[in-house]
Amino acid sequence: MKETFVPSQHSINKKWVLVDAQGKTLGRLSTEIAKILRGKIKPYYTPYLDTGDYVVVINASQICVSGNKETEKLYRKHSGRPGGLKVETLMQLRGRLPNRILEKSIKGMLPKGPLGRYLFKKLKVYSGPKHLHHAQKPDLINI
Repeated sequence: MKETFVPSQHSINKKWVLVDAQGKTLGRLSTEIAKILRGKIKPYYTPYLDTGDYVVVINASQICVSGNKETEKLYRKHSGRPGGLKVETLMQLRGRLPNRILEKSIKGMLPKGPLGRYLFKKLKVYSGPKHLHHAQKPDLINI
């Protein structure tokens, strides 16, 4: 009888992947990046292990959304104090912190808990075309 293969941390091969977000739709790009971070594109995917790759996203400020989301989509945060709710639209957040839009979208698609927080640290988002990870020699993939 064959035994089930369970990968160990030493047998998992991690790569660096470069994704250009220019002109891509927010949700469709986020799902593909979440799959890469999670490792679901690999044949030895295991739900409770980190089998994914590192992802570097460039041109996050030029991501597209459909419909009226630019003015109607709201991002809320609360300080925990009475009256501490802060609300801003997608357009306002794009002007202030353009990479936060993609980060929040991807973080919501990752598992909640320690594994999700660890996977999120492997995501590097840059609003322009320059990034700091040339030494890792990331592979450019087209999503």
